[in-house]
Amino acid sequence: MIKFLDIQKQDKKHNKKILRDIAKVIHNGNFINGVEVKEFEKEFSKISGSKFVVSVGNGTDALYISLNALGLKRGDEVIIPAMTWKSTLLCVTNMGITPVIADINTDNSNYNLNDLKKKITKKTKAIIAVHLYGNPADINGIKKIIEKRKIFIIEDAAQAHGAFDYSLKKKIGSIGHLGCFSFYPGKNLGAYGDAGCITTNSKRLAKKLFEIKNVGSVNKFDCEVNGINSRLDTIQAVILLNKLKDLKKNNKRRQVIADFYEKNIINKNITKLVYKPGCVFHQYVIMSKKKKKIIKIFKKKKIEYGEHYPISINKLSFIKDKFLNQNFPNAEYLAKYGLSLPIDPLTSLKDLKKISNLLNSLN
Repeated sequence: MIKFLDIQKQDKKHNKKILRDIAKVIHNGNFINGVEVKEFEKEFSKISGSKFVVSVGNGTDALYISLNALGLKRGDEVIIPAMTWKSTLLCVTNMGITPVIADINTDNSNYNLNDLKKKITKKTKAIIAVHLYGNPADINGIKKIIEKRKIFIIEDAAQAHGAFDYSLKKKIGSIGHLGCFSFYPGKNLGAYGDAGCITTNSKRLAKKLFEIKNVGSVNKFDCEVNGINSRLDTIQAVILLNKLKDLKKNNKRRQVIADFYEKNIINKNITKLVYKPGCVFHQYVIMSKKKKKIIKIFKKKKIEYGEHYPISINKLSFIKDKFLNQNFPNAEYLAKYGLSLPIDPLTSLKDLKKISNLLNSLN
């Protein structure tokens, strides 16, 4: 069996230390807002290159809280890409904000800037730039389009821990007004449950974010804003602190694996997406009209795979009727023919050769 992602194997060397640290939390009883939470926020600010990190319960909450902190309201419009995880959409619709969808490029998962430009109106208040698969979004291109308009940029960096934008010479999470990260177990940096954070260089926004996620207040018994309960618990913080030590090494290994695929998959029936320098390869996605045949072969040879994602945003059941008259051909093509290859940092050279050889034998 070639695993798509083997979290248990990755974390094996940390198990004893993690269990000891969890035992300390249980002994101390500081399950919420323990010192380890602040310690993790401090360490992650170095990874993201941002001045402030506000930890939250999960990546979806990070997006929702960000829109709240920016003061967006019903009637406003937020642009999102046609290919992303559904949380990018749900954080918008759950606030009563109007989602506007823009297509992606033919050769990668970033916004098609021409389509994005067409979607901007007087009601546009924010653009969510998704660093899908760990591939940096073209925020420099987005900034040139919006110019002096008062439009917020929110980075959806749920898959981009440690990624870098070489065009702007900045770390992902430090470029937009806010950056949103998920620490879902399968991420490049994953907790043992749900967890997330928001990054910013604005002291004012950091304070607002904290108030919203902390039941609407800095003070325990008061309520200054309309908030929610979305806190990173101390046990998840100690787990993330331990795993943070391997992030850089694991990202480099993912880049090595991606480079192997780039050089060794040469079948003309397979199209490889274009990944930027600074990508951390949360996924390595190929496209092929022979996708069903590849899946059949992989199942027979016991090779795990992924689909990220088989439904474009405009086709999601609860919202598809609103976009019947709009076309998103690039995102729909990726949804139909995209396939994610094993990208676990511990994948062996032998297994990588087996995967490449099987793909190259496809006709």
